[in-house]
Amino acid sequence: MNSRWVIQKLTSHIPSCLSTIFSPSKTLTRETPSYQVSTFLLTHVDISLLLSICGREGWFPHLGPCLHASIVKNPEFFEPVDADIHRNALVVWNSLLALYVRRGKLVDALKLFDEMPMIDSISQNTLFSGFLKNREIESGFILLKRMVRSGGFDQATLTIVLSVCDIPELCLVTKMIHGLAILSGYDKEISVGNALITSYFHCRCSVSGRRVFDEVVQRNVITWTAVISGLIQNELHEDGLRLFSLMRGGLVHPNSVTYLSALAACSGSQRIMEGQQIHALLWKFGFESELCIESALMDMYSKCGSIEDAWKIFESTEEIDEVSMTVILVGLAQNGSEEEAIHFFIRMLQAGVEIDASVVSAVLGVSFVDNSLGLGKQLHSLVVKRRFSGNTFVNNGLINMYSKCGDLTDSLSVFRRMSKRNYVSWNSMVAAFARHGDVLAALKLYEEMMTQDVKPTDVTFLSLLHACSHVGLIDKGRELLNMMRDVHGIEPRTQHYACIVDMLGRAGLLKEAKSFIDSLPLKPDCLIWQALLGACSFHGDTEIGKYAAEQLFQTAPDSSAAHVLMANIYSSRGQWKERAKTIKRMKAMGVTKETGISWIEIENKIHSFVVEDKLHPQAEAIYDALSGLYPVVVDEGYRPEKKIVLNYTGEDQKGVAVSVP
Repeated sequence: MNSRWVIQKLTSHIPSCLSTIFSPSKTLTRETPSYQVSTFLLTHVDISLLLSICGREGWFPHLGPCLHASIVKNPEFFEPVDADIHRNALVVWNSLLALYVRRGKLVDALKLFDEMPMIDSISQNTLFSGFLKNREIESGFILLKRMVRSGGFDQATLTIVLSVCDIPELCLVTKMIHGLAILSGYDKEISVGNALITSYFHCRCSVSGRRVFDEVVQRNVITWTAVISGLIQNELHEDGLRLFSLMRGGLVHPNSVTYLSALAACSGSQRIMEGQQIHALLWKFGFESELCIESALMDMYSKCGSIEDAWKIFESTEEIDEVSMTVILVGLAQNGSEEEAIHFFIRMLQAGVEIDASVVSAVLGVSFVDNSLGLGKQLHSLVVKRRFSGNTFVNNGLINMYSKCGDLTDSLSVFRRMSKRNYVSWNSMVAAFARHGDVLAALKLYEEMMTQDVKPTDVTFLSLLHACSHVGLIDKGRELLNMMRDVHGIEPRTQHYACIVDMLGRAGLLKEAKSFIDSLPLKPDCLIWQALLGACSFHGDTEIGKYAAEQLFQTAPDSSAAHVLMANIYSSRGQWKERAKTIKRMKAMGVTKETGISWIEIENKIHSFVVEDKLHPQAEAIYDALSGLYPVVVDEGYRPEKKIVLNYTGEDQKGVAVSVP
């Protein structure tokens, strides 16, 4: 039976582009003082299509209620009279329900669902999906309970609920749905298996995700891609690459998404050789020209330190978007070409390229910006002009930029004006206070985090411990370390322990610092030994300094820190022969000290200097000024500190080259 129905509607409410879907067998029009009425004959398929277009194109406010009213007023076509009408009518009711769900009208959708003369599993899944996608979790699970009790759920129901289990706190829910899938027999369905794998990895339950993969009977490309991308998301890059290699040896061929995940694994593990092999495969199978693939290749080469190869891909690409430009910009910055990154950004602006918030955020992350307050303020002006001030990531970049440029006031101003803050925002501001030595403000902001239910991270405590170390708050530092582990369940990393060692060392408690290292639950690395050796250098403790230096030699034989710090210890004690032996051994081992650089910004231009620098165009004038200043500062009581003098030969030497490690 080809059921048709008559619907009357106001033509002013119908978009003209919808006229193509109508199949008018007869059109009647009549003039009225206020509007024109048209009569169209539509099939159930036409109505369902119209409802779908209405939801997709955003025409719900006018057309949606009209269609709903017409359906209600014509019950003879939308109530189950015979099998054909029942089947066709169900399609229309489900389309109407989907329209309300898609537009976020959940209250109306639930009311419609309760009043529908017929429902099926599609009806239930449509409403269930709407609740979960709009984070109405409690209402969604009440409906799920009803569906389970009535036996009305199916494999689609399970995949819907698994799709929203994407945070660690919902791992238990994933396990419950997994159990329900096993009891109902849906665990054998490939779509359910794929959803379980994805959900487990999103919830950081990588072991369970891999186990589901190992147990599934059928695997398609989605199955393989889900587990490979899941491993990469959990930073198990090596495992992801091994599984990708295993996939290529089987019957299922990777798709472009699989290759993207494999390239991300190469980026994360800096495996350029494997990345080049994947690049060759992409050329072989014709994927290399896809825009997302080209961006992933640029990212891989950049993170593996081959910015030249990344630039070649960038120059050869036929289409360039904001993502690829952001990738190459960040790549330039991360590979020591920070000035080129800034110039690249300026060229983007001059060329009229549409700059989005992610590009600005990437530029703010370039450390070159942190050395130039003038450039940073220009970027802030651009942020205001382009209306990016509401972007959390951009504001986080501004907080860091201002604090690293020494402008704590503007850093705090950006933070306070933010309408939305994430944990990075709070951590950035805590770090800003710590960087400027304002430990009381840092601790106060940490307490404010607690009152606003913002969970601290290991980075939060790292900044707080750093601040306590620099002002000598030993008891508070110990309290924070214990609170981090016992209250918040955050396991301290090497950096946190190094802060405690530095804190004790600065206070002159070198023996206590050594005992603290001996009691650590992990093997001390070079960072911890360098903190202890630095404290010994500061206080001139030769005995513990030698012990720390020996440990540092073993953990980081190529590091210059142990040699330089021991040389400083000997200098502070006047043991010049021992100091000479240390420097000689350093040179014999081929270890070189990284050159320290000082800089100053004058009229938006950065001037950088190293020890005994003669390359600056104004070097002669600078040295003339220094030679005039030196006797003045000596008359004021200045004496060079021997413990930081690398080339010190005596008290009477008027010009000394100093090097602070």
